[in-house]
Amino acid sequence: MTAPFKAAAVQAAPVFLELDASGDKAIGLIEDAASKGVKLIAFPETYLPGYPWYIWLDATAMYMPLVPRYAANSIKEGSEQDKRLAQAARDNDMHVVMGLSWNINGTLYMGQWHYGPDGEVISRRRKLKPTHVERTVFGEGDGSDMSVHETELGRIGALCCWEHIQPLNKYAMFSQNEQIHVAAWPSFSLYEGGAYALGPEVNEAASRIYAVEGQCFVLSACATVSQEMSEFLCDTPVKQQLLKPGGGHARIFGPDGAPLGTNLAPDEEGLVIADIDLDMIAIGKAAADPCGHYSRPDVFRLMFNRKPSPPVMSFDNEALAMSSRTRWRPLPSWPMPLNEPASGAQCTRCAPAKPGGRHADSR
Repeated sequence: MTAPFKAAAVQAAPVFLELDASGDKAIGLIEDAASKGVKLIAFPETYLPGYPWYIWLDATAMYMPLVPRYAANSIKEGSEQDKRLAQAARDNDMHVVMGLSWNINGTLYMGQWHYGPDGEVISRRRKLKPTHVERTVFGEGDGSDMSVHETELGRIGALCCWEHIQPLNKYAMFSQNEQIHVAAWPSFSLYEGGAYALGPEVNEAASRIYAVEGQCFVLSACATVSQEMSEFLCDTPVKQQLLKPGGGHARIFGPDGAPLGTNLAPDEEGLVIADIDLDMIAIGKAAADPCGHYSRPDVFRLMFNRKPSPPVMSFDNEALAMSSRTRWRPLPSWPMPLNEPASGAQCTRCAPAKPGGRHADSR
């Protein structure tokens, strides 16, 4: 059994569009957490180098001058910044789950990188589907990004922002016996009073419900919009109304949905810290395990493609994928019959094809 341990959800602004300076600030937060006995720290969505709020404030053409700078400050795997984060995790004997903009050959992804306490990378994931105007900046992940990983603290998974309101995303994660979940959020001060779905009430609820539905602990990290960011991004009175400073709502929830730790004011920076006792999960699982005794797989099932989907495959891999010994036969006509055969019975449409390649009941 894992002994109880301390975990932290970060509530802080980055040094906007400055990868190195934001990395310095992140390492400072890691060191602060270590001084408080924390063993797992969760960072907000795209904390490095900051969430691109300008995409919500103006037409796409108007923010094109910022595109090169954002790309240049998006982290690359194996870079010095990557190595510094790994070293910080090692130096502080801590699991670090960092939200970041990940630059892969020029395409950006909304990433979460999980470093273990030995500094080794446990996972690098991408947001499966960026939300709304985020798709003007970021690419998509694939099924391999929807994974939960075994660690000495427990089974840890992560999602970004509105991935938490996609029911199938959640079920895929729950099915992997997730015990500790990192929920990364950008801030909740956008369109205040004009878009309730983007505000703290709805999105705090999404994190809380995730904990209840999955019977897991949720570390909900949430950035703030600093005054410096506001002055840089909001150069008109209209933009100043659209995006306001603050917006921090970091939270930690137990597997029963109960809030844990001491919350901060929306414009305050720091850490929400709570004790994590995995024994509490058993109580939730006893009542309602959606992928176990409380499921109905005879009625509902999720089809989950966990394989990577690279844009290019070698011929060797393609040949392996096609090396089936099953003889090709034409697909059955549509619509398929509604009355399926009983278990063990042979469907006439699945029976061996007659000479000429047609089914016995084909017309």
